[in-house]
This record gives sequence, structure tokens and C-alpha cells, in this order.
Amino acid sequence: MLEVEALETAYGRSQVLFGMALKVGAGEVVTLMGRNGMGKTTTIRSIMGMTKAYAGSIRFEGREIRGLPSYAVAKLGLGLVPEGRQIFPNLSVRENLVATAGNRSEGPRRWTLENVLEAFPRLAERKRNMGNQLSGGEQQMLAIARALMTNPKLLLLDEATEGLAPLIRAEIWDILARLKAEGQAILVIDKNIAALTRLADRHTIIEKGAVAWSGGSAELRADPGIVQRYIGV
Repeated sequence: MLEVEALETAYGRSQVLFGMALKVGAGEVVTLMGRNGMGKTTTIRSIMGMTKAYAGSIRFEGREIRGLPSYAVAKLGLGLVPEGRQIFPNLSVRENLVATAGNRSEGPRRWTLENVLEAFPRLAERKRNMGNQLSGGEQQMLAIARALMTNPKLLLLDEATEGLAPLIRAEIWDILARLKAEGQAILVIDKNIAALTRLADRHTIIEKGAVAWSGGSAELRADPGIVQRYIGV
């Protein structure tokens, strides 16, 4: 579904990605892991067309999308849950959900307002509240639900549970597990190694803007030195 090869991205004269590569297949959950400042968010921003990549290839369903503006990338079926949530603070929960709703999957429309509120009962309870009246966990749920309202083919989450209370984190992981069981393709960034190895099919670890290791959950669990070497503080 998504193929990134030899990707190079820079901010001015400061290069961040050096030949970055990863793949996400239909129905797969793939992680992007690494220490802070290694290029994870830049990879997501490059895929979404928010930061311009100057070399390499980004193909989605066989189509080259490097160089497309971010709105065109989104229309192809990529739904982003950005770092920092970035919900609309002065819109209600309901308004946040319907503002960008659509059907990017081109199949039967699965995620409607009613279905999303059923899947996120906390949001149903707060649907008339403004975005800035929600807790951090509720805002993260809203950011995920907002992306789902576009009915994406691929869901990208940048820091899925960062800064959330343990109970809220567990709820987010349960939501992502349900999405995986229903066949949703997901690319996720997070620091919770245990949760990621339970959820994901494959992992890509990035160091200094390049792939340092890639493999399956069983391989990652079998070698604690990988986490210590590339992710541990």
C-alpha cells in the first residue's frame, strides 16, 4: 500500500532523512521507532507532503505521491493523527468530526458520525463541548476519530499516546487493536515498546534519519539489545 524508498528530506541546509525506507501493506500495522530527533516525525511529514522531500520515492497504491501538496495526499486516502493533536479548539467535538468528514476509501462508507461516537463513548458524552474543554486524552481520541471520519485507507499516528495517563493510554491501544482486527492499515509512532510489539506486525527503527533495524515483533522481543541500542535512553 505504502512504499517509501531512498527518501531524503532537509530543513534548509540541515538534512534530516538519509535514504529513509519503509513499507506498509494492506491491513498491516507498522511502527516507526527511535529516539527523539532521529527523523520519525519528518518521515511522516514527508509522506503527507507537509515537508518537501527532495529525493527518493513515496508510492501509495502504486502511485508516486512525492511532490504532491498535503491536501492531495490526504484525498488519496491517508489520514493523519498529528503530534500535538491539533484539534480545532473553538469548535465543538461534533463540529471537529464533521468539518473534514469524507470517504477516501472509495468503498462503502464505514465511519459516520454515529459510528464514531459509538466507538468513542467519551466523545459522545462531550459532543457539545469545545475542543479546548477536553482533557488531553479526550483530545487524542478526538484526533483519532477525526482522522477516521475521512474513512482513510491508511491511518498515520504520530506519538499515539504521548503524555497520556495510563488508563487513557490503555484505551487508545484497545481502539487501535480493534481497528487492526477490522483490517485498518496503520503506521504508528510511539515509545511504548510493549504495546507496540503486541499490536504491530513489523517495526522500523530509525537512527539519524536512516533505517537502523527492521523486523517483526518476535524478533524485537527476542533481542532486548536492539531496544537498548537504538531506543533506550
